[in-house]
Amino acid sequence: MFEFELIKEDPRTKARLGKFHTPHGSFDTPIFMPVGTQATVKAITPRDLEEMQAEIILANTYHLYMRPGHELVKEAGGLHKFMNWNRPILTDSGGFQVFSLADLRNIKEEGVSFQSHLDGSRHFLSPEKAIEIENALGADIIMAFDECVSYPAEYDYVKQSVDRTTRWLHRCIDAHKREDQALFGIIQGGMYADLRKKSAEDVVANDLPGYAIGGLSVGEPKPIMYEMLDCTVPFMPQNKPRYLMGVGSPDCLVEGALRGVDMFDCVLPTRIARNGTVFTSQGKVVVRNAAYERDFSPLDPECDCYACQNFSRAYIRHLLKANEILASILASIHNLRFLIHLMEQVREAIREERLIEFRNDFFKKFGYE
Repeated sequence: MFEFELIKEDPRTKARLGKFHTPHGSFDTPIFMPVGTQATVKAITPRDLEEMQAEIILANTYHLYMRPGHELVKEAGGLHKFMNWNRPILTDSGGFQVFSLADLRNIKEEGVSFQSHLDGSRHFLSPEKAIEIENALGADIIMAFDECVSYPAEYDYVKQSVDRTTRWLHRCIDAHKREDQALFGIIQGGMYADLRKKSAEDVVANDLPGYAIGGLSVGEPKPIMYEMLDCTVPFMPQNKPRYLMGVGSPDCLVEGALRGVDMFDCVLPTRIARNGTVFTSQGKVVVRNAAYERDFSPLDPECDCYACQNFSRAYIRHLLKANEILASILASIHNLRFLIHLMEQVREAIREERLIEFRNDFFKKFGYE
């Protein structure tokens, strides 16, 4: 039911081509996965996602537990039917959202007590509860409940957190009841190479369908993130997908793929789109700026998305200045398609064994040093 097909490895880097098979279809890797926090990718319809060639999307366990409730989603027939998306879905465990509520939660061995960000009501999320919610939501890939530590964090605390995450993983495995959902374990360890190695070894020992790297892109400089990837990926199996959680800037996608990462997700492309910033082949463009008032060219002449094929920078700037909803829709469509297409280009470069050259050319055009 779940199989990771390793198609090709780049002889000069750790990059690889793969395909992961799920009950709702397969997706190619390396891949960027749009985030649909509330069972919707903000400002985007499922038809838009299909047209931009999105192969898998995310939904958020914490937010769906808070509203409308996992039992209601289960009653509706699961997430796929509830949101009318027939391709693969991944749900996180809610751990990151709970731990981001630093002033509203209390961590214990049993789980985490916290107050809702919506109404202040009190809740308790344990590994067992997280899996219960994810089983009810019915995504193809579900994540184990873990602790994501902040940056910076003391070594002793991170070590305790790594051990707790491993114990929680064992409880998640015991609680998981559905064979049609692939449970992924999450590797933690903060910014400490030895703890990353320990966590990877402990998590991988459970022989799960896939593994994630958590606790990165939490405020650390990018060179440190890349260093942590370099010391973590070698301890992850070749025959299972590797997922770098919460990372979605174009440079990090390319650098992550170079290091052997298969799956990425982030709210970044839709978040900055709503503020009037778009990715282009020549770098970021803040399209709400006055410089684009009479710019009748597309957001990116090299892009094949609906927004770029039909509308100008001047028009989208006008929509932004007028606070029209269509501005967010068009900019979001573009940014998501840009990253999905970027990963299509990365896959082609791996296939042709020219990923290093692609990286150098892309970074030069985009404006990265």
